Amino acid sequence: MATTSALNTNELLFEEKPLYQPPLQELKQVIQSSLLKNFENVTVDVTSCPDLTASPYNLMDSGLCGSPSLLEAGGPPYLLPLVQREKLYNIKEMCQKVVGEGKILAVGAGAGPYPLRNSNCEGIYNMAVSADGKITNGSYTAKVSGKEESCVLEPIPDSEPRCALLLNLFVCRGEPGKVLKITCKKRTGKQNFIECIRQGLLEKYEDKCVGMGGLFLIKRGKVFQHVMRDFSKTPITSEPELNQWLKFYDMPATLNAVGTLITHENDLDLRLQHFHSFSTTNWGGHYHHDVTPETVEYEAYLNVAERVVRVDKPIETHKFGRD
Repeated sequence: MATTSALNTNELLFEEKPLYQPPLQELKQVIQSSLLKNFENVTVDVTSCPDLTASPYNLMDSGLCGSPSLLEAGGPPYLLPLVQREKLYNIKEMCQKVVGEGKILAVGAGAGPYPLRNSNCEGIYNMAVSADGKITNGSYTAKVSGKEESCVLEPIPDSEPRCALLLNLFVCRGEPGKVLKITCKKRTGKQNFIECIRQGLLEKYEDKCVGMGGLFLIKRGKVFQHVMRDFSKTPITSEPELNQWLKFYDMPATLNAVGTLITHENDLDLRLQHFHSFSTTNWGGHYHHDVTPETVEYEAYLNVAERVVRVDKPIETHKFGRD
């Protein structure tokens, strides 16, 4: 029987690499140019970060500045073909190891702490850690429930620091400062919002690795999102099998999506983009793309990361299950 306590953070392998940090003014031009290929109405500004604790943003700290870093733990190989239940991580401890003591904001996407729900679930992470180590959780799990297979969104309590299997976080001090504000309306191309940004960065900076993270809102329209069903009892070995196992929904606005994007795997077997959303209703899950191009409206606040930290990278890996 596998234990349900988190792995010892001090025994996990942490690998760190610096990232290329273009100036925000330069990123503004690059991202605006890329998004205009995919959306009819686009505005990108360098602005002082609004108070992200306020509605409609609802993060656990006000800003996205102060030692901005990307943290990736585990990965899909710990979920597929079959789950490795021992892969439970302590988010608070990992973040403290990445940015040191002091207050921390950690937002992003991962697998939820399955022992909390007695089921596999999505994790939508929105966690503040105070300077004295107290957790304030605005995080959620989303799971597939009942014969109707409805989506159930539930808050994660302050007493729960764990995630399972895989995790992509934007970690910072939660301080105010300059960020990119992006608004888009009416999608005209085929790329999703995050893929369009990431591809624009990749084309501009080529072999220089750029990473970003933060929050975007789906303010109008609907988006195609998945929620993982409970752990499969039979091996999942391909994208078609994976898509049979996942439960897909068209989820209506307003949704708040948190996560990360990076231009390259950087020899660290990284996930290139990963955002999960929560709402004030019962919707939440893994963002794929919008399904209402005529009416969709996005609003994002993103910051560029100084470095990426890879934790417990799988030794045996594969490339499916990363969309």
